[in-house]
Amino acid sequence: METIMLLILGVFISVMGIVNIKGNISTIHSYNRRKVKEEDIPKYGKVVGTGTLIIGISLVLGFIVSFWSEEIMGYIILTAIIIGLGLILYGQFKYNKGIF
Repeated sequence: METIMLLILGVFISVMGIVNIKGNISTIHSYNRRKVKEEDIPKYGKVVGTGTLIIGISLVLGFIVSFWSEEIMGYIILTAIIIGLGLILYGQFKYNKGIF
């Protein structure tokens, strides 16, 4: 049951990442995007969306790998979360001038 939740969460987060990459940043909380300039919205959406998509795909991949090895699943997800959060934080600092 918990692995199916991993798949559902992964697909949901991946879809949110794709929406952000396409330039729709309305799924990002308003205080996290309030200082983003109008001309930077597409770039901000791509960076944050890519980080979100990496996290989402890792959860889906973790679901698939969980059938063979839960230990490897943990490494895949942890690595992707670190990379994804790094991209999200990069976008926040570069385009929003801070986390909030």
